[in-house]
Amino acid sequence: MPALATAAVEGGLADPVFDAQAIFRLLMGAMAEPGTVADLGTRVAAPSRLVPAAAALLAALADGDTPVWMAEPHGAGEASALWLRFQTGAPVTADPGNVHFALLPEGDDPAGWTRFPRGTPDYPDRSATLLLPVRSLRGGEPVVLAGPGIAAERRIAPLGLPAGFVAAMARNRATFPLGFDLVLVCGTAILALPRSTRIREG
Repeated sequence: MPALATAAVEGGLADPVFDAQAIFRLLMGAMAEPGTVADLGTRVAAPSRLVPAAAALLAALADGDTPVWMAEPHGAGEASALWLRFQTGAPVTADPGNVHFALLPEGDDPAGWTRFPRGTPDYPDRSATLLLPVRSLRGGEPVVLAGPGIAAERRIAPLGLPAGFVAAMARNRATFPLGFDLVLVCGTAILALPRSTRIREG
């Protein structure tokens, strides 16, 4: 069996039902309390270009009806795209306007995030969840969060947020209930920033 094909069939969720439920609960907890860190554990062994937390989220949540956009689905990213297709059945598409999940590259320019679905007034849930890799969920320049799920304010300091991040998230919040939800991924951990969260520089 070719190496790429072998890599695609290995490393999926060991117990797809139990693991998917556990990952979903952790994500919902992170969404309910924006800025808190949740560790998804080592539930998958995806190709090295896929951040383990992003791979776990997609393995648990993506399926044949949830198109996924990822940077470089061919060439250097081909192994990741093949793994995702085999493990979930999700189509990997080059059309950013018709996706449920978008796996962004580290440091991606936030100016381009408006190309992903933001929902409609009748169906605000028809929006994309963006997965953004960062170098660390701690140790960077602080930003302050407020809004649902936060008693007063919560300070976070992810390392590796792209330039223009705070302004882009403010524009996204201004269109609520429309807008994308963002999940920072690093190693096996996630930090969720739903569209309802207000973010300012700290």
